Amino acid sequence: MFDPCHTPRVFAVPPGVDFPRALVDGLRARTAHLPPEALARVQLVVNTRRMTRRIRELFDAGPPCLLPRLSLVTDLGERADLASLPPPVPPLRRRLELTQLIGKLLDQQPDLAARASLYDLSDSLAALIDEMQGEGVSLDAIRQLDVSDMSGHWARAQAFIGIADRFISTDDSALDVQARQRRVVENLIERWQTDPPQRPVILAGSTGSRGTTLMLMEAVARLPQGALILPGYDFDQPDHVWSGLDDALLSEDHPQFRFRKLMRGLDLSPSQINRWTRGAAPSPARNRLVSLALRPAPVTDAWMSEGPHLTDLAPAMTHVTLIEAQSPRAEALAIALRLRQAAETDQTAALITPDRMLTRQVSAALDRWNILPDDSAGLPLQLSPSGRFLRHVAGLFVKRLDGEALLTLLKHPLCHDGGERGAHLLHTRDLELDLRRNGPPFPDGVSLTSFAIRTEMPEGWMRWLATHFCGQQVAGELPLGDWVRRLRDLAQAISAGSTGDPGTLWDKNAGQKALAVISALEDEAAHGGTMTARDFADLLGALLAGEEVRDRDSPHPGIMIWGTLEARVQGADLLILGGLNEGSWPEAAAPDPWLNRQMRDKAGLLLPERRIGLSAHDFQQAIAAPEVWLTRATRSDDAETVPSRWLNRLINLLQGLPDAQGPEVLEEMRARGRQWLDWAETLEVAPRLAPAERPSPRPPIPARPRQLSVTEIKRLIRDPYAIYAKHVLRLKPLDPLVQAPDALLRGIVIHEILEKFVKDSVLDNALLTREVFLNRADALLAEHVAWPTARKLWLARLERIADAFLAAEAIRSSDGGPVAFEAKMKKRLDPLDFTLVGRADRIDQTARGSLRLYDYKTGAPPSAAQQAKFDKQLLIEAALAEEGGFEGLDPMPVAQAVFIGMGGIYKEVPAPLDKEPPAKTWADLRTLVDAYFQPDQGFTSRRMLHKDTDLGDYDHLARFGEWDRTATPNPEDLT
Repeated sequence: MFDPCHTPRVFAVPPGVDFPRALVDGLRARTAHLPPEALARVQLVVNTRRMTRRIRELFDAGPPCLLPRLSLVTDLGERADLASLPPPVPPLRRRLELTQLIGKLLDQQPDLAARASLYDLSDSLAALIDEMQGEGVSLDAIRQLDVSDMSGHWARAQAFIGIADRFISTDDSALDVQARQRRVVENLIERWQTDPPQRPVILAGSTGSRGTTLMLMEAVARLPQGALILPGYDFDQPDHVWSGLDDALLSEDHPQFRFRKLMRGLDLSPSQINRWTRGAAPSPARNRLVSLALRPAPVTDAWMSEGPHLTDLAPAMTHVTLIEAQSPRAEALAIALRLRQAAETDQTAALITPDRMLTRQVSAALDRWNILPDDSAGLPLQLSPSGRFLRHVAGLFVKRLDGEALLTLLKHPLCHDGGERGAHLLHTRDLELDLRRNGPPFPDGVSLTSFAIRTEMPEGWMRWLATHFCGQQVAGELPLGDWVRRLRDLAQAISAGSTGDPGTLWDKNAGQKALAVISALEDEAAHGGTMTARDFADLLGALLAGEEVRDRDSPHPGIMIWGTLEARVQGADLLILGGLNEGSWPEAAAPDPWLNRQMRDKAGLLLPERRIGLSAHDFQQAIAAPEVWLTRATRSDDAETVPSRWLNRLINLLQGLPDAQGPEVLEEMRARGRQWLDWAETLEVAPRLAPAERPSPRPPIPARPRQLSVTEIKRLIRDPYAIYAKHVLRLKPLDPLVQAPDALLRGIVIHEILEKFVKDSVLDNALLTREVFLNRADALLAEHVAWPTARKLWLARLERIADAFLAAEAIRSSDGGPVAFEAKMKKRLDPLDFTLVGRADRIDQTARGSLRLYDYKTGAPPSAAQQAKFDKQLLIEAALAEEGGFEGLDPMPVAQAVFIGMGGIYKEVPAPLDKEPPAKTWADLRTLVDAYFQPDQGFTSRRMLHKDTDLGDYDHLARFGEWDRTATPNPEDLT
């Protein structure tokens, strides 16, 4: 098939050419004059199964012929060596073993790293071991590195790298996947040296980015009938640029660096790389422009000398569109519009991007037209229904069950789907409302049984609920096998439900993939040792995150979403290169906790820039397609983004070529993009509605509230609309699902502590001590507050103010004492048919028979000025006391009314009774209430709030935000 030659045989295909099609066309052309069996004798080695499928499809399309023998790089030599080499050690087993050892090391030396980084460290160390074995680097090469300037870090790193000793095997008994693959390749090359195959052996599509693959490529190229076919080779790059790619530290991120490294190993010059086919790239002029734009940084001065010779920029970039969107959403919608057009015109189109968030946004946008793209990556298993369900179930082992975790599982589509799913959802709704209204924050068997009695829940459902959700938390360590069995059994029981019918947890593609993960973990559990519930949950999440699942629905045949790997082996009429921002494409290099760049280079390991170089090669290939879109978002998360280095180079080069019409060409690219962005904006913007006006409803007089509490008078003054929504519309905010130790609970608990302590100290003054006060507080906090952290914080606050409170209490007790706690108030304002109600925290009576009113505040007490204008609670209570509004107390004069602040500091703020006497307060209150019984008085939203940042429960109902405090209220009569 090939003529004899004295140099290694290397061919290449330029960027932009459909590589699998060119490969097949070249094979047919080279065997056209040979007998039919000549093609069948060819052994064709490719690097991915996708490439294999595509090549078969192209051969199947005709004309009829015998097929070459197709194999993968990873399978080459397996048939001959399978008997001599045992199967590799499963990667999961290695990971579990590494996790155990690193965990023990962290237990012995906690200062090395945080325990939370256990699995990240084990993953990183496993990757380092794989790389060392794949690149043929020994531990001695690592240990002999010169680290005189980083001894502290190196000592810590050595503690971990030393773990690798027991995993880098010197024999063939327990080889990892990478080590076994390298051993297979070494055996194959050794056999070829003594008995080289005489049949054609062609290795196509690989770039030689990994050491084992590069070693195999060099061996194949030296075979009598061996050949390499390189993808995306830059034939336009001058020789002096090729010779400048020798230093990995400077050139690893260049798209052609790997080919230069291969040429050095084979002792070839760029001129000795021949074209595989005569077919030209879709746009040779564009290839020359991109080649010049991607020159290594030290030689970009060539832009000045070679750039002016690019005189065909306009035709080169005619079919290139540049999208610079204001947001990722706008970028995704513009891409979706173009993909929709491609679907309508039967054009094959593919979005290529490593940004999975962008692909999800594009898929969501396409869904409005019922277009399902063929996404090669699919969905991470941890985000699938089965993956989420398993992670939620594992969470039951980790911490005490709370309402959020309980309802999250109960509402999951895989929960109780074995039978009677509708009844289960009804019961779950009732349980949620009860938990919001009555609690407790941490449901248990007792509280759930109480709920069942109150609501007459079916006994079977309640038994299933209490059995499988309560009491699952595990405090100690268990063997990994026990954790897996617990997880499987509990997940299946929760999925089946109270009917006992099998659930659908393991059904469909996602369920089967999840079951495979659980089964593999169960098989290797003996190597996982013991671990805590948190460690097991983290391990499960990491394993699920490493798998992906594709939807079984039939996607659109011509609309694809590819990762950069898929784009190397498939062709399309339109390629959209999305997410061209730094950190996305190229992705930021993963941090290496073990070795820096110089150490890696000296040891012979791969540099972090390797992935950037591969991404650059993917970019150079993709941008050479017949029609190309380059898209990016200029802002993301309210921050400016940085354009991808390759896009930035291309833009800068075009802007610097005014004589070759570079700026005009760039503006035309942007203009085409702006047109699509304008269409996307038109599609996105719904018919604009006029913004809402500031509401001031005027309900009928009979519908207006006839009773308010004393504390609601403040709201009536500051935000009358909230009174209207609560008492006229009878709307109440839904209680939060996740109960938290908030200000409301703190106020309730502190009030009870103070009330009980003062009651007891009145009976026995000996109890008025700091020790008794704090002991009582500690006991009541333990009884009413379920959160240990909140208990400690609140007790610490009480400790800070205890001395000041006790001193003040001693003074108060010297002049009378308490006569009522939580005293009820009720007074009718005649003739307004309006009743005022409430409760006073505490009422003391002085020796002279007058009253002192006290109100405890766990926040900041209102100032005297605020009380005079808005916060009239104590002033109204004083007026009620003198009007006889307290149950069980005759009308009496009020000597003093005081807010007692029990927040961070102890503070007393008296009510300004001298400036606002009870008689005046009572008259002002009557005037205020009477005003809201006038037909023309509206309940204005946010009438006199203290701050613009204050939020109300009914602001969303008033559509606050469409108007502000400067807006004029809009009175509206309601019927």
